Amino acid sequence: MKKLVSEQMVDYLERRGVEYVFGLCGHTVIAMLDALSKSSSVKYVSFRNEQLAAMAADGYARIKKKAGVVLCHLGPGIMNTVTGVGNASLDSIPMVLIAGDVPRYYYGKHPHQEVNLHADASQYEILRPIVKRAWRVDDPEAVPEILDRAFRLAESGRPGPVLISVPMDVFSEEIEEDLFARTYRDSHNTIRPALAPSAAKAIAKKLVEAKKPVIHAGGGVLTAGASKELQDLVEFLDIPVSRTLMGQGCISDTHPLMLGQTGFWGLEFTHKFTANADILLALGTRFAEADSSSWYPGVTFDMRKTELIQIDIDPAEIGRNYPVSIGAVADLKEALVQILEEAKKLCPEGIKRPELREMIRENRKLFKESNKAISEDNRFPMTPQRILKDIKETIPEDAVIFTDVGWNKNGVAQQFDITVPGTIHHSSGLATMGFGASALLGGKLAAPDKVVIALVGDGGFGVNPSPLATAVEYNIPVIWIVMNNSAYGTIAGLEYSHYKTRFGTVFTTPDGKPYSPNWAEVAKAYGVEAIRIDSVEAFKPALEKALDSNKPFLLDVPMENIGVPTPGCWNINDIYTPKANVINGKVVKNDKGEYVAPNHSGSHK
Repeated sequence: MKKLVSEQMVDYLERRGVEYVFGLCGHTVIAMLDALSKSSSVKYVSFRNEQLAAMAADGYARIKKKAGVVLCHLGPGIMNTVTGVGNASLDSIPMVLIAGDVPRYYYGKHPHQEVNLHADASQYEILRPIVKRAWRVDDPEAVPEILDRAFRLAESGRPGPVLISVPMDVFSEEIEEDLFARTYRDSHNTIRPALAPSAAKAIAKKLVEAKKPVIHAGGGVLTAGASKELQDLVEFLDIPVSRTLMGQGCISDTHPLMLGQTGFWGLEFTHKFTANADILLALGTRFAEADSSSWYPGVTFDMRKTELIQIDIDPAEIGRNYPVSIGAVADLKEALVQILEEAKKLCPEGIKRPELREMIRENRKLFKESNKAISEDNRFPMTPQRILKDIKETIPEDAVIFTDVGWNKNGVAQQFDITVPGTIHHSSGLATMGFGASALLGGKLAAPDKVVIALVGDGGFGVNPSPLATAVEYNIPVIWIVMNNSAYGTIAGLEYSHYKTRFGTVFTTPDGKPYSPNWAEVAKAYGVEAIRIDSVEAFKPALEKALDSNKPFLLDVPMENIGVPTPGCWNINDIYTPKANVINGKVVKNDKGEYVAPNHSGSHK
């Protein structure tokens, strides 16, 4: 029996357990929209921009641990998805993008919105550099196999987005239902590899015998759902844990063995351990620049005195930025169990380091005390530290938080304790402004019983405030907290630190006065309940009202532009290093005592 491709694709999505398709309409996908309108289980969520749809699908996938699905039009539609798809790619988030394409019978004839500058009907090549695989469906009968391959590829190995570009006439073709028979038999899960037994033994032996071991945890721990396994291992051997930005929440930030974040926005106390470890076990991390202080030896890490063991699901990451003594490709959930089993054979009683735990506890106490005054300061506009303190005291411990870019991400990762794994979500690899304001919608749909909030700057929120419309249309009860400093605050700080100007980074009127839209009034115009905070004392009651409303709600919070402390280094074009450049183990200064950056040849300016 024959049936339309579009209808059979929706049937497939239903069997796959897809709950939502995030998208924006266009003439090439109207057949797919018609099929979705008849579905009893797959709901379509419409956005005003394809980038936002992709980011919402990203937010959904982070919670559900399965591919978010995006539907878009060709030409400007697929082009608008690039940033959202790129964000998912760099953060290893599974996504399946279904894009309408020009009809096959018009390839190369300049049909409406065709991309054909270098090849006929080549729009799918737009996303080729940032997806795991891009398919163009030229044969309707290939659709079932491509769908199975696409979802499996998106969700297996190192997760990421894939593209299926479907000519609009293919959606309207009728093909035999029997062609989809394979999809009824194909397992939706791919079993991930465990460690080779010899590797598990070797790693366990290294950890047991180490004098100053550190486990460095990245986002791969959370992707693998390995938080409990990590905690079991570190508690048995009393090994301190450092983490990346994406690793926040891998175990509680208040755990007695958690050192905190590394890198530019890390902690000096953390670096004392990571830069002096004899054994460093890295789990699911790319050793990205910001997390590694631009790889300067002796700042965050120092592989001249540290032996690196690295486990990752992606073989391309093993040894990418630092040499390894043991490199292994494995699922971290499986691998950590194996290592613990081997450690128990070597050291049945485990290892106790009470002095280490006391040192971490005391440092955490000192760090909290150092921020106490500014966190309790009553001045207005509010300090970012005070905003975070009041939020922490008001929201449930298991609330799901999406950050954006700036203080709301970097300061949160450094100073806001996350105690429940999987409740904090950052845009890390692409660091995309506007991510948090959109991703929380997908997050709320994935976790309807949780409080879901976005911490977003006024710059990030201003990129595109139209997620407000989608929240109202579909009654998605989320909370936006706009930390409003009338600036691209982080870049303003970076520019000022070197050039003593904030040109192009702050929002002003022609006469130089600070300027910011009244985001509360903008939200109200969309139909969202909103409050513009006018005093420190007004913030917590307003947040409580938002929590009780069970409706989309926005809080516009005027905030002082204070830089996030930066204990690490970040070499931006060889000009900006807030702490010290460390070249061959030595701090480099000029005759005025100023820190000096190296040029690319290795000499000094």
